[in-house]
Amino acid sequence: MNKSELVAQLAEKWVWPKSKAQMALDGVLEIIETALAKGEDVTLPGFGTFTVADKPERQGRNPKTGEPLTITAHKTPKFKPGKALKDAVN
Repeated sequence: MNKSELVAQLAEKWVWPKSKAQMALDGVLEIIETALAKGEDVTLPGFGTFTVADKPERQGRNPKTGEPLTITAHKTPKFKPGKALKDAVN
């Protein structure tokens, strides 16, 4: 499922125009993105938790040339599914 299919299903479920469903989805995604950018966790009970993980600097290798290089330290978003989501999938 892609974003447009998700918007279509959201619009159908709540009997909204697609434009309103698009705004709702974009708003939720923007709020989650902003919270993660601030370093905050976003917990949706039964669904899961979005967090930010710190990745330390490390040595890597250029796959094309084999030349060693340094991969800089950075932050990356992570998602841990909740029990209800895991149960629904299984």
